[in-house]
Amino acid sequence: MDSKQKVLNLIGLATKAGKTKSGEFSTEQSVKKGRACLVITAEDASENTKKMFRDMCVYHHVKFLCFGSKALLGRACGKEMRASLAVEDKGLAEAIGKQMTMNGGSEV
Repeated sequence: MDSKQKVLNLIGLATKAGKTKSGEFSTEQSVKKGRACLVITAEDASENTKKMFRDMCVYHHVKFLCFGSKALLGRACGKEMRASLAVEDKGLAEAIGKQMTMNGGSEV
């Protein structure tokens, strides 16, 4: 199993555990309420979306990564296309971040 699939599996696990919020509104609320440990945006999300979450994460001291496509992120969390998601569990966020950086996800 390659590290990209491991990332997707970890996102699925976090979702099943109720530790993710997906979609722009839910992700934004998670960051602003201090629950998010990691924010992931799709590489094919709009530049405005990536900039908004990048700036928000810098301000709130939350790790931010770009990874995969909207369809891939959506499928990983059992929904339709998702441009962004927040992971609210520190251990899972660290594991996902580690796998992403190994697989070429871009950290900002």
